[in-house]
Amino acid sequence: MSTIQIFDPALCCSTGVCGVNVDQALVSFAADVDWAKQSGARVERFNLALQPMAFAENEVVRGFLSRSGSEALPLVLVNGEVALAGRYPTRVELARWAGISSLQALQPTSSCGCGSTSCG
Repeated sequence: MSTIQIFDPALCCSTGVCGVNVDQALVSFAADVDWAKQSGARVERFNLALQPMAFAENEVVRGFLSRSGSEALPLVLVNGEVALAGRYPTRVELARWAGISSLQALQPTSSCGCGSTSCG
């Protein structure tokens, strides 16, 4: 199975789903990451504000930031190679990279967006 690494811009917390003005795209992405992990995917997230050494120590990420700057984040690596930059991946993209069935990725989740089918 692939390892998916997401290098987030500087966020207020590890997922960005905090504070007063929560971005719905981050809420949805956090739910998709939780879903992928529960489905067996190996997903790691790194926040520029909280884990700057993860950015500095990764040659691919360091080169990307040198060329494009932090404004171009998020950056997604799959097995150490750039898979996506500038936006968060969809659930279907996460599933494809992780080797999870596309049909499983299209299953509905709760209406609250948390990724759980038990809350709503």
